[in-house]
Amino acid sequence: MSFTVAIVGRPNVGKSTLFNRLVGQKLALVDDTPGVTRDRRVGAGRLADLRFTVIDTAGFEDVRDASLAARMRAQTESAAQESDLILFVIDAREGVTPADASFARWLRKQGRPLLLLVNKSEGKPGAAGISEAYGLGLGEPIAISAEHGEGMGDLYDGLAAHLRKPEERDAEDATAADEDEEAQTGPIQLAIVGRPNVGKSTLINRLIGEERLLTGPEPGITRDAIAIEWEYRGRRLRLIDTAGMRRRANVVAKLEKLSVADTLRAVRFAHVAILVLDANDKLEKQDLQIARLVHDEGRVLIIAANKWDSVEDKVDALKMLKRRVEFSLPQVKDLPVITVSARTGQNLSKLLDAALDSYKAWNRRIPTAELNRWLGAMLEANPPPLVDGRRLKIRYMTQVKTRPPTFSLFTSKPTDLPESYERYLIGGMRKRFRLPGIPIRFNLRKGKNPFAKGED
Repeated sequence: MSFTVAIVGRPNVGKSTLFNRLVGQKLALVDDTPGVTRDRRVGAGRLADLRFTVIDTAGFEDVRDASLAARMRAQTESAAQESDLILFVIDAREGVTPADASFARWLRKQGRPLLLLVNKSEGKPGAAGISEAYGLGLGEPIAISAEHGEGMGDLYDGLAAHLRKPEERDAEDATAADEDEEAQTGPIQLAIVGRPNVGKSTLINRLIGEERLLTGPEPGITRDAIAIEWEYRGRRLRLIDTAGMRRRANVVAKLEKLSVADTLRAVRFAHVAILVLDANDKLEKQDLQIARLVHDEGRVLIIAANKWDSVEDKVDALKMLKRRVEFSLPQVKDLPVITVSARTGQNLSKLLDAALDSYKAWNRRIPTAELNRWLGAMLEANPPPLVDGRRLKIRYMTQVKTRPPTFSLFTSKPTDLPESYERYLIGGMRKRFRLPGIPIRFNLRKGKNPFAKGED
C-alpha cells in the first residue's frame, strides 16, 4: 500500500503550490484568493528517490456548524486522520495566527506523525515566522518556499525518516555506524609514495625509530609494498612503504613492472597517501602523475617535501613549490604541503598531524540541512549559467557517502552543468566545511521540474 502524505493548514498558506511541486504537475489550482481548494485532491508525489501518495486539502477554518467551511474542515480532518504523515503548513510572512494555533492543538491530540512546514520563508520577511513556529510545540519547523523550491533538502530528510522501511533505515544506520566506528578505531592505511630515491624508506625508519627498511643511495631498493603496524598519539597506523614509481616509458623490466603494480594496489587500498618529493628538485611531471592518481582514487593526498635541511633558500623554495602545486593540481586546491627531513626528523610530527586531520575530514558527514543552506548562498552569489536561453536549476543536494565525501546534486539538466560551475561549488565546499585537499565527488542527478509535464 502506498505511503500517504496529507498537506494541511489554513487557507492561502501555499498548500496547493506545495502539492503541485511534489506531484510535478499543475494539478491543483493556485490563486491568492483564500479557499480555492475545497475537495481533497490526490496525486502521485515524488521527491528525489522518495515515492508516496500526496493529498491536497481544503484550508482549515475553525468552524463546526452546517456551513460549507465546516464541511471543508471535516474533509481536512478526515484526510489528516487517514494519512501516514501530516505536513502542517503555515505562512512564515504572517507568522502563527490563532487559526494555526487552534489547528496545532487539534493535531497534537491526534498523535499522528507530523512535519511542521513554514512556507514562504524566503528572504528576511519570513524570519520572524520561522521563530514563532517553535511555539506551536510540533517539533523543529522546516523552512521552505514551495513556489521557489527552497528547503526541499530539509523536507527530503523529514520525509525519508518516515517513508523508509525500518529495515532500510536500520541498514543505512548500521552502514554509517560501521563506517564511523572504523574511522574512529580502525587502523589508518598510510601509503608513502613517490619517485625512486626520494627518501620514502628513510622517512618510515625515522618515524618508527629503527632501521626496519633497507635504505641506500641506489634507486629501486624497495620492490614490494611493505606494511608496518605502528601507533601515533594513541591511533593505530599501518605505514606502507612502496616502490618508487618512474615514468611508464622508463619501466621496462618485468620486476619493476610488478613493483609498480604493487604500489598502485597499495594506493587503491590506502586511506591517506603521502607523496614524498626531493625538495632539491622541482616538482617533476612524474610527481604530478602520482598526485593525480591518488586524487582519482579518492584518497587523501599530502605532499612531503623531503631533504628540506639541505635546501639553501628555504623561503623562495617553499613559495615556488606551493605555486607549482596550486597551478598543476587545481583539482585538489589547498593541498597540505609539509617540509620535512627524514634524516633529522624535522617536522615529522607536523606531517602526521596533517595526515590525521585530513583523514578526519575525509570521513566527515555534513547534515543535509546545513548543506542546502550553504548551497542556497552559493547559488545566490553566483547563479548557474543559461542553457538554450533558460537558467539551469539546482534544487538541492545531499551527502550519499564518505571516503571520499560524495554528494548527489539534483539539477534540471545534469549533462549541461559546466565543469567550471562544478569547480566553483567544490571550491566553496572545501572552504566552508574545512576540506582542504580532500577529493570531493558530485553525482549529478535530474531533479523533477514541478511546473512542466514531461519536461525539465
